[in-house]
Amino acid sequence: MKISISDEIKIVCPGTVLGILHYKVTVEPSSTKLLDIFDSAIAKLSDEYTLDAIVQNPHIAATRQAYKALGKSPHEYRNAAEAMLRRIIKNSELYHINNVVEVNNLISVSSGYSIGSYDLGELKGAVELRRAEDGTHYDGIGKGSVNIEHLPVLYDDLGPFGNPSSDSCRAMIQSGNRNVISVFYSFDGRKGLKPWIEQFSANLEQYCGVRGIEIWIV
Repeated sequence: MKISISDEIKIVCPGTVLGILHYKVTVEPSSTKLLDIFDSAIAKLSDEYTLDAIVQNPHIAATRQAYKALGKSPHEYRNAAEAMLRRIIKNSELYHINNVVEVNNLISVSSGYSIGSYDLGELKGAVELRRAEDGTHYDGIGKGSVNIEHLPVLYDDLGPFGNPSSDSCRAMIQSGNRNVISVFYSFDGRKGLKPWIEQFSANLEQYCGVRGIEIWIV
């Protein structure tokens, strides 16, 4: 499928890059092994990070700067990687959802990249990352109506469906056989991105039984 970045985003946030994985997967409850790896990583991150140190992660810092440049407060609308790490530091557990979401969240908090995984069966046409217009909202996962104006948001022919802070319910990952794209939102270029994409791919293979993963960078 065609995935692109709008000219406005490129001008305002010139370091913007999207790392893409495309794969078919059986979405199901996570295995005990995956949950053990997940919970062990969470415990380690809780020991390594402080609240002040979270924003010093270069990928989180770059995302916060992109939000400012686009006209969105990074304090009021925290990106997903930052928000999850703050929960970890405050000893609030991350929810166990399913195998794909666990892999998604594990790599996100470990790397500092916000990552979204989306059901291609719910998308239509080409996908573009663009700045959401004034007053734009959508139904966020577990959040009701979410104000996404001025955020960097993924759009398809049906409208907005994902961003680095909160994804929509429309393309959320649910149980069953699914055709999925996982998107790394990078606002500090390609440096450091590839190893984390490869780790995401390895985890999909090991813990979700995925084969034939397509990977590219936009």
